[in-house]
Amino acid sequence: MSKFNLHKTITEAKAGSQMAYTDLLNHYWGDIHRFLNAKCDDEHEAEDLTIKTFSRAFDKLDLYDSQYPFKNWLLTIANNLFVDYFRSQKNAFEELDIEKEKVFKIPDDALSPEDQLIQEQQLAELLHHIKNLKPHYREIINLRYFQEYSLKEIAAEMDEPMSNVKVKLLRARKLLSEMIHKNKQT
Repeated sequence: MSKFNLHKTITEAKAGSQMAYTDLLNHYWGDIHRFLNAKCDDEHEAEDLTIKTFSRAFDKLDLYDSQYPFKNWLLTIANNLFVDYFRSQKNAFEELDIEKEKVFKIPDDALSPEDQLIQEQQLAELLHHIKNLKPHYREIINLRYFQEYSLKEIAAEMDEPMSNVKVKLLRARKLLSEMIHKNKQT
């Protein structure tokens, strides 16, 4: 993508063109995914972080400064998301040094009855919001997050190109987020 085409595509995306978003996603997906896959060595997590990177970038596209390369901006967002992910993984285990032996204290993940009830209510609310999505968005959310399909498996299951799956998943997540946010305001 030449600098002129990139500028034009970003301008169109800022104006709300879904085609421009798709062009940006398709052009930079491989670079961002490779970067994240090399960092976290987990294909599934790399895909999720890549999707989050584009989601965050598209939500904050108005903040992009065109004097810097767009790819570098995306890589910065990806790296920040990876750092957050890494910190959350690292905090899962607290290391204690007792009598010169290293022992790992594994946090107790068992939920109290109150917490379990809250979690069930939140899941019910989430499922209610998912049911309000259009069928093709519902299906892609179900395949990705409840059946834990990879993007390749989803593309095969839905018999659609990978780029369509990426865009639909990104759009479905954004619509779901908007529904949840709107519900919290009321």
